[in-house]
Amino acid sequence: MQNNSLVTLAALHLASPALPIGGFAYSQGLEQAIEDRLVHDAQTAQIWIHDILMFSLAKQELVLWIGAHDAVSADDIQALDRINTEILSLRETREFRLESRQMGQSLAKLFPQWPEAQHFIQQLKAYPKTIALTYTAAFAAICAASKIPLELGLTSYLWGWAENQVVAAVKQIPLGQSAGQAILHELKKSIPEAIAIACNTPADELGSAAIGLAITSARHENQYSRLFRS
Repeated sequence: MQNNSLVTLAALHLASPALPIGGFAYSQGLEQAIEDRLVHDAQTAQIWIHDILMFSLAKQELVLWIGAHDAVSADDIQALDRINTEILSLRETREFRLESRQMGQSLAKLFPQWPEAQHFIQQLKAYPKTIALTYTAAFAAICAASKIPLELGLTSYLWGWAENQVVAAVKQIPLGQSAGQAILHELKKSIPEAIAIACNTPADELGSAAIGLAITSARHENQYSRLFRS
C-alpha cells in the first residue's frame, strides 16, 4: 500500500467513533441547549453546531491545534507544554476541563500503538515534567508524530467532532438518522472554510467569545437529569 494511503488511513483511524477515548459521552453543551429549547429540530441543531465550528473552533481551538502540531513537528516539547497549558486555561467550565483532560489522557494511552510515534513518546518521557495532554494537543501531537499533514489532521479532528455533535443531537432532540446525515452534509461544506480561517490566524490573534456556550455548559453542570457528561 502506498505511503499516502497509509497516512490517510491513520487520519481516518483517529476520527473513528470506535476509538476508545470516550467522545460519545460528551455533548459539549448541546444537551443543555436542547433542554433550554435553544436547539429543538434539525435546523436549529445545524445552526448551533455550525456556529460553534466557525466562531469558536476556527478562531481559537484550531489555531492552538496547529501550534501543537507545529511544536511536535519541530521536536519542541517545551512549546507543546506551553500550548497544552493554554488550551486548558481557555476551558470556561469545569466539565469542559474534565472532558479535555479525560479524552486527552485516553488518547495518549494509545500512542504506543502508533509505530511512528515512538520518537515522540521518548521525547515525552525525557521531558523534565509529566505533560497531561488535553485532547486537542494529544490529537495534534499524534498527527504530527505520525507525519499526518496539518490540513488532513485538522479535517480528521473536525470530522470526529462533527459526528459526535450530530450523534448527540440525534439522541437528544431526537432526530431521525437521515436528518443527522443531512446536517453532516451541510457541515462538510463549512469544515474547509474553518480550517482556512485557522491556518490564516496568527497565534497572537486567536480568540473566541462564545459566551452563550460557556453559560450553557455551566448550566449543564447542574442539570437535574442528563445523558451526557458535558
